[in-house]
Amino acid sequence: MFATLLAVVIALVLGHLAQDAAAALRRHDWFRRWLRWLDARLADVRLWHGAFGLVLALLPVLVLVGLLQLLLSGHWLGLPSLLLGVAVLFHAWGPRNLDHDVEAVLDAATGDERLDAAAWLWPSQRRDEARVDSPALIGAVFGCALRRWFAVLLWFLLLGPVGALGYRLVAIVAEDDVAAGLPFAMVDAARTLLSALDWPVAQLMTLSLALVGNFEDVVLAWKQAGGASLRADADFLAAAGRASVRGGIADEAEDYAEVGLASGSALVRELGPMPELREALGLVWRALVLWLAVLALLVTAGWVS
Repeated sequence: MFATLLAVVIALVLGHLAQDAAAALRRHDWFRRWLRWLDARLADVRLWHGAFGLVLALLPVLVLVGLLQLLLSGHWLGLPSLLLGVAVLFHAWGPRNLDHDVEAVLDAATGDERLDAAAWLWPSQRRDEARVDSPALIGAVFGCALRRWFAVLLWFLLLGPVGALGYRLVAIVAEDDVAAGLPFAMVDAARTLLSALDWPVAQLMTLSLALVGNFEDVVLAWKQAGGASLRADADFLAAAGRASVRGGIADEAEDYAEVGLASGSALVRELGPMPELREALGLVWRALVLWLAVLALLVTAGWVS
């Protein structure tokens, strides 16, 4: 467990210290080439056009990583396993920098520039759905946090490197531009699997938002959006995120009112443009810190016991 926590921390630090390298190493072009190579040779094979095709695309890569994970386990005080975990988690994280994408929206000078910047908060296959109204942007930020950070982290914690990489590869088949050239039934199977993988992550993210924000508002929004059902979709996360952002903005406005900044113009000057978007980014960071704190407590509890 300590090695897992250390791998997460190292991967996060490296991602922020070496952002150019991170952007280059997280392009996943090798997997896109693999998908195209398979499609060119199996286009006429019936089994390629469905869930079996997805298994065939993922299995060789994940078996290789899984064998490495198994062979390196328990050797040299865990150092080889740690290095593998850092490398895979670093590669699977992102791929884009969420902070930079949000800042690009905030810094846009015109409406067209803001829309172009906001498009990067939507998956490749859905960029034409991008909007710049606050509810849509807030939902997009939490959706990006789930796909870029939290889902990779959870499946890494549960299954190790094979879990983190497996999630990223499924997301590529389901949402990347390369999906346009793959059989529809195969992509549809990937989207179904991705929804199932996202569901527990979104539930834990919602719980985290309730703990770092307004608990009652988040839980109410979660229930109203169908979060209490067992339906495998994460739509409730956007609703919970918007409720948490509203609560955070309201609390911040109340704090400013207490020091005499009750007028609307004064609040705008203090909060800056699009404060709800800044609040959404701050909330996902607080939720991530909470996850790391819980993981650190589990490590400490293991040492004590």
